[in-house]
Amino acid sequence: MNPHQAKVSVVVIGYDDAAHVADAVRSALAQGPAVREVVAVDDCSTDGSGALLDALAEGEPRLKVIHRTVNSGGCGSPRNDGIDAASAPYLMFLDSDDVLPPGAVDALLRSAEEHDVQVAAGLCVRRELPSGREVPWERALYTRPTLISRPSRRPRLTHDTLCVNKLYRTDFLREHGIRFPEGRYPYEDFVFTARMLAASPRIVLIPETVYIWHVRRSADRLSISLDRADVGNWRARTEANQAAYEILLNAGEKQLARAVHAKFLDHELRMYTRELELRTPEYRSAWWDLTRAYLSTFDAADFTVNPAAPGRLVARVILACPTPTDLPRLKELAARPARLLPPYTRDGEGTPVWSAELPQVTLEHFLGRAAHLLPAAVDAELRPRARGTRLRLRLHELYGRMAEAGPTSLDVEFVHREEGRVGLSRTAALVADRYGDSWSAQTPVDLSALGAGVWDLRLTLRFRDGTSREVSAHALGGPGLLRRSAIPDLRHGVLLVQPYRTHAGALGLRTASGWRGMTEVVSRRLRRLLH
Repeated sequence: MNPHQAKVSVVVIGYDDAAHVADAVRSALAQGPAVREVVAVDDCSTDGSGALLDALAEGEPRLKVIHRTVNSGGCGSPRNDGIDAASAPYLMFLDSDDVLPPGAVDALLRSAEEHDVQVAAGLCVRRELPSGREVPWERALYTRPTLISRPSRRPRLTHDTLCVNKLYRTDFLREHGIRFPEGRYPYEDFVFTARMLAASPRIVLIPETVYIWHVRRSADRLSISLDRADVGNWRARTEANQAAYEILLNAGEKQLARAVHAKFLDHELRMYTRELELRTPEYRSAWWDLTRAYLSTFDAADFTVNPAAPGRLVARVILACPTPTDLPRLKELAARPARLLPPYTRDGEGTPVWSAELPQVTLEHFLGRAAHLLPAAVDAELRPRARGTRLRLRLHELYGRMAEAGPTSLDVEFVHREEGRVGLSRTAALVADRYGDSWSAQTPVDLSALGAGVWDLRLTLRFRDGTSREVSAHALGGPGLLRRSAIPDLRHGVLLVQPYRTHAGALGLRTASGWRGMTEVVSRRLRRLLH
């Protein structure tokens, strides 16, 4: 590629985002001479975003500003405006609160031209702000350069519903009428991506990071994907999934359509199920009804292929019961990694079932599945003590499969949530309990060495045949088990320690070191109470 040939239009959309839109535009312009133009579409902002863009355009001839006269209520219409206005052979999309990392456009354009494809896609990372912690999006797709002659050869593509980490040939989008839904249409990416895949383009995947998705959970106005407190968000998500399914099915791409359903069961259904206990009874009832109605449109094969998958089991329980049921167990099953908590019930013929109340939800597929693939359940208890803190763990039997596999030990790690570093690493031997229905392990936890932060507990269960499984730990509750403690410490003077239960029911740990750290924790708590 000649670096001096300007071949890419970057479409930036924004509404009332004066605080961030300039950074987004500058990150696009900074991509260099490959960018012919940045098309900034202001969706009738009221906070001065339009004037800010106009001021930037006065000193930058590559910046073209489009002012919508009526707010669209969504992201689709302004992006469609950008498609119409783009003059370069290729285009890509950028949201006003995100940025393109250096070299993103060059990497995508180089691969698109080298392989003569209609779509080039790269890795997107979710950057949590203000911590800066980065989490790759659909990392499995972007481990190495890959040329895909048609999307049906890689059904996993349906899992990457983002439109922003991709470079498209402009004439390909226009020729096939690939556009976003107009107006307010949450999850418009789902529909656009389905239309793109239905057109059967050649696609190249590259491992380079090409998009930084900023996640601001404390923002006054949450993004659509984070604002899940209203059941309307779930309704919109199911409708967008259904639209994507129908687009692919009508295009003759049945395998991709079924992959949309598989993605829904493994991703969306599990994510929202983990949060159900946080919602009001009215929300839970409405969510349950919507979910049952949507799942009833699925084919039987959507549940029978890999029936041991956690999302499929969650779906079968929901379909079997007309009202919300067993939410604590469903939440744990929907966790990552999944945990199936006791009781482990059998019907009158000895077949494993979900519960005595739902014997029609059978679990016989567990009996033929390798133990290291099963949703093993581990309980965890951490009691901070001045004279030594110990982590106690208990692995439950699962229809005889754990004993058959012979669990030997648990690798224990406390991982800093924001920094991703391992603060403590141990291996704890598992010892069978008297009655043979569980195994126990314990290990010391050096709280002083951990220091301040929020820590996730990660476990690896090892079996005697050398196989292993990553497991997460169910946080035991009850009086005194999940409370804040001040522990004297020679290194820090004092440590403020609190084991806690995450939204998915797992054990986590918060620590603050020194008197200053304690003061900050108390101040944050007071601010939350006052607000």
